[in-house]
Amino acid sequence: MAGPEYGGMESISEGACLDLLGERGIGRVAVSIGTVPAVFPVNYAVLDGDVVFRTTAGTKLDAAVRRSVVAFEVDDVDPLYHEGWSVLVVGRAELVTDEALLARVARLPVAPWAPGTHEHVVAIHPAVVSGRRIVQGRPA
Repeated sequence: MAGPEYGGMESISEGACLDLLGERGIGRVAVSIGTVPAVFPVNYAVLDGDVVFRTTAGTKLDAAVRRSVVAFEVDDVDPLYHEGWSVLVVGRAELVTDEALLARVARLPVAPWAPGTHEHVVAIHPAVVSGRRIVQGRPA
């Protein structure tokens, strides 16, 4: 998508958002702990349109077991030119238990960087996908 002639903020189409989402491997998942938001970095992949990541016992797993609505964000910035993009996915988190699906996830690059055993897989099923791009309209 071409940027505005003089720079600014532009929306990114859902299809382009999904493409950008598939190009990264580290994002942030936001969950609610009571009434307080908490944001955690995760290694992730996209499988059949869902965001999937591994986790251990704790807040992210609890959100998936409860099938909570969560937010997931991934972005890229160019600090030199003050440009970048951000993609936001909002959807229901779910603990993956299907053996066939777990086998497919096992073939994806979703190994966490954090130490420990991350034996649980969470999938976020997107209900809303949106994105924004900041462009400065620099000369070609």
